[in-house]
Amino acid sequence: MDKITAIRTFVRVVQSHSFSAVARELGSSQGTVSKRVAALEELLGIRLLSRSSRELQLTPAGEEYYHHALAMLEELDELESRLKGDISRPRGMLRVAAPVAIGRILLAPVVKEFLETHPDIQLSLSLSDAHVDLLSDGIDVAIRASQLEDSSLVARPLLANPMVAVASPGYLQQAGAPEHPSELTAHACISYSRFRSSHLWQFHRGEEQVSVQVGGRLQCDNGDTLLELALADNGIALLPEWMLTAALQSGQLVRVLSAYQARELPINAVYLNRRYVPLKVKCFIDFVKQRLEI
Repeated sequence: MDKITAIRTFVRVVQSHSFSAVARELGSSQGTVSKRVAALEELLGIRLLSRSSRELQLTPAGEEYYHHALAMLEELDELESRLKGDISRPRGMLRVAAPVAIGRILLAPVVKEFLETHPDIQLSLSLSDAHVDLLSDGIDVAIRASQLEDSSLVARPLLANPMVAVASPGYLQQAGAPEHPSELTAHACISYSRFRSSHLWQFHRGEEQVSVQVGGRLQCDNGDTLLELALADNGIALLPEWMLTAALQSGQLVRVLSAYQARELPINAVYLNRRYVPLKVKCFIDFVKQRLEI
């Protein structure tokens, strides 16, 4: 048995949650993939995966082995590149996760140039507003608009990401426009439910700091839909400035509380805290940061 091949197969099975998906990826059969993992388990003398008709689940020993195997494979790939003398040329599959709106508006326009600049990289974008576990989902880089809470991760700032309170003219005609953040408690505010403090909106004007526990019967876990809800007269939303350019220019949405600044929610590129950071990860983060700063 080729042990390294078996380890790579095991890692991809964990990341894709499927023997059949890995078989398709490798151009092999599901039986061959299953046999490789079984042979690795036999060699180690431990059960790595619990298999059922519906799901695959790591055993406690399998989870520990997976973490170390993933780090080992990345270092092995780096060493091989170094010995071949092409360490300066990033290569391989790069898996990037991001919220839908960030992927659509910020990443999609720069993907073509990135791939042209780095012809040996293949890019897989996973777009979802759901929180992604980088390790278990096999993600190299996650783009997040949130504060870093996990000490096993490293965050590099990409964009300051100012937030703007907006509403449609139709809603404001019906409910009036708030002049002070405290008046938001009397308005229908549409909250982004992915954030822990989704109902706590923070503003400042000079030295004045205001935190408001907003109300409202409507919340949403997707940024694009939150924008559409605001456009459809449902209430006041707090959204990133880069999402609002077209709606503000067309007059479909109007800034409210324009005398106040909402708290910024920095966008970060997040990756695993390891001794070795793959060159493809560094190149992608540097490239996106440069393009977003233009």
